[in-house]
Amino acid sequence: MKPYFIIDFDSTFTQVEALDELARISLKHHPDREIIYQKIEDLTNLAMEGKLSFSESLEGRVKLLNANKSHLTQLIKHLKKKVSASFHRNKLFFKKHADEVLIVSGGFKEFITPVVSPYYIKKKNIYANTFVFDADDQIIGYDAENPLSQENGKVKLLKQMALKGDIYGIGDGHSDFQLKEFGMIKKFFAFTENIERKTVAEKADHVAPSFDEFLYVSDLPRAISYPKNRILCLLVGDVPQESIELLKKDGFSIRHKDTFEEKYVKDVGMLLLGNGELISNEQLKNAVKLKTLGFIGSAKEKINLNLCTEMGIVVFDSSNSSTANKTLIARRMADFINTGTTHRSANFPNLQLPKIAESHRLVHIHKNVPGIMSKITKVLAKHEINIVAQFLMTNPKIGYVITDIDTTYDKTLLKELRKIENTIKFRVLY
Repeated sequence: MKPYFIIDFDSTFTQVEALDELARISLKHHPDREIIYQKIEDLTNLAMEGKLSFSESLEGRVKLLNANKSHLTQLIKHLKKKVSASFHRNKLFFKKHADEVLIVSGGFKEFITPVVSPYYIKKKNIYANTFVFDADDQIIGYDAENPLSQENGKVKLLKQMALKGDIYGIGDGHSDFQLKEFGMIKKFFAFTENIERKTVAEKADHVAPSFDEFLYVSDLPRAISYPKNRILCLLVGDVPQESIELLKKDGFSIRHKDTFEEKYVKDVGMLLLGNGELISNEQLKNAVKLKTLGFIGSAKEKINLNLCTEMGIVVFDSSNSSTANKTLIARRMADFINTGTTHRSANFPNLQLPKIAESHRLVHIHKNVPGIMSKITKVLAKHEINIVAQFLMTNPKIGYVITDIDTTYDKTLLKELRKIENTIKFRVLY
């Protein structure tokens, strides 16, 4: 039997709590709007943390809204721009699993359905509350008979549905965890991309900082091969806050330290050094997972570029350390991790790469020796791989080849490409 995926809406599928956002629209001109906003937000958080019954929270919030259908139209437009990044990039997953994905939310169908429908989620698989309107289209309440408006609503709903097969729950709140607490699902994943509720996360089977993480640990098809939240991005010294925010927003696991700490050397995947910071040859040699190194300032004579090249570490620097662009180096590092682009690298062949839809991108860094491309081609041919696109650049020391292939292939292909003699680094980007 196929598994089912129960996904929450507020602060999970979207980055925000929809009723909180609706209040900001409907009460925009109300003289006491800030006080009311805070009351609604407090009611939301108390319920999500399990400190207030959901039914009490919902009733209190709806009474404070003073909203109508025109406000809902504005809300929908706003929410469509607030879909969580990791859900947005995995749109293809929802297309392939349209029959198994269910949105189960204490929110309202009036705004949930138009937001999730473009992601191939079927209307019959959307379970949520519904508003009650008066003759002037003003929201005056909701259907109190709907189990999702009641305490333990998600548990009551799933008992009624009696789904057959393994069920996995993904959400940020106490009502999502209750599905596991009452034995309704096999595993509960606390989704923390937008907000981490510690009382929920500590009870979860697994904490998922992104939807990519959920798909990765569940061995399901995903937009990127390795979740970015698993890539340790170490920032050392005077690094602009704008750069930190950019990398954090992109989903990397961020550590910002005043000085370089040895404990991170073996696990760091990205390293951004403030101007004047140094990394020794010994530290570089031990940084076996390091993929890209950024330096705010000129890296010449401060970083061993030859050693970085030999290890397959792509270096980005700026000749002007006081550049007005506070995110320049961080953005180039992120572009390399996300697409393989090495444009303006200090030590690698320069490649600017388009992202090709519905394909997997293989990155192969190798010593520039005769015959290695032939070996790569033989492995791809052996597995009857359809090559969508291929890009190659070399310098006297290394070769850098990007191969975009169809998403269906035997995983032994990857093992064989890694084992090719003179391979320095190999990975699947997406």
